Amino acid sequence: MASIQKRDNGSWRARYRDHAGKEHAKHFTRKIDAQKWLDEVTASVVTGSYIDPKSGRVTLNSFFVDWAGRQLWAAGTSKAMSLAVRSCTFGDVEFRNLKRSHIESWVKKMSVDGLAPGTVKTRYSNVRSILRGAVKDRLLASNPADGITLPRVRKAEAAMTIPAPAEVGRILDAAPEWFRPFIALCAFAGLRLGEAAGVQLGDVDFLRRTLNVQRQIQRSLPGTVAITPPKYGSERVVFIPEGLAQILASHVQNVGVRGSEKWLFVGPVNGLPPAQNTVGGWWRKAVKAAGVEGLRLHDLRHFYASGLIAAGCDVVTVQRALGHAKATTTLDTYAHLWPTAEDRTRAAAAGLLDEALRIPADSLRTEDVSSAGSLL
Repeated sequence: MASIQKRDNGSWRARYRDHAGKEHAKHFTRKIDAQKWLDEVTASVVTGSYIDPKSGRVTLNSFFVDWAGRQLWAAGTSKAMSLAVRSCTFGDVEFRNLKRSHIESWVKKMSVDGLAPGTVKTRYSNVRSILRGAVKDRLLASNPADGITLPRVRKAEAAMTIPAPAEVGRILDAAPEWFRPFIALCAFAGLRLGEAAGVQLGDVDFLRRTLNVQRQIQRSLPGTVAITPPKYGSERVVFIPEGLAQILASHVQNVGVRGSEKWLFVGPVNGLPPAQNTVGGWWRKAVKAAGVEGLRLHDLRHFYASGLIAAGCDVVTVQRALGHAKATTTLDTYAHLWPTAEDRTRAAAAGLLDEALRIPADSLRTEDVSSAGSLL
């Protein structure tokens, strides 16, 4: 219900009740302005975009505290979302005053400060999802973060480094004996750093040559590590080659396992699996000793994926081996490594050409033998 009344002082009082029965009122000098305001409110109610005026006083910072507490996040996701909010330049701006320009200025500042385009995109996406939650909670009429222009991210083929087999071999040779199986798990099974750090003896089936990826190690408080399930969709069984199974078996025999969980790898603290920083230090020493430059441990995962693709594995096979939640993730990352239609066309035509040129020669040889037999 809405109405407009003229007050004793000559002003006009417009009022309405929302869905909850709460009354809202506003005063205007002119009746036409009061009517315009009521028309706008009525339209927003009809279209479902109505927002309680008091809700506009909420800020990103205050909303995030409540909203984050309701989300089912892994520890890593929670840290990433909190970091994105803390980096915002508009965290204390009330929603009623929040504009697209606030988000644009924030994105520009991150770029000027030297953050990588991928980092800018991740933080922006996280904040956009928070504001999307505010829209669904009817605290914002629309999401001001939608459609913001972001810095260009390098193409996958330009940004990706894939080590040569000889380089991987040199790193394995230069690494300490106890660290070689870790490198091998990343290079020949495609495990992420945290997944390799979390391998237990029971995860390896040496007879069937399979590896069950069912946990990962994440950074936590000093002196501790967080043992969590793998990234969403990454729990998987990896079919490992005989050579990798032998490397792991040799590690168990010569180096051993630790703790009641029988960890294959442990860090320097409390017999726990190694954290990311610890493994990073081991890796940098091995790379330096091998005389190889510019390689990250994660590049071994690209090495593994490129090998699967070169061997003719399809998208779904590679997706499952790498533990990607969606095939689109695999394609977005490695599409440039698959043969193109032009490559397949040339290969097919070459096969036809070879076969066509081979048939006449075989036929001639057969005819020559037949002629010789008839003469005899």
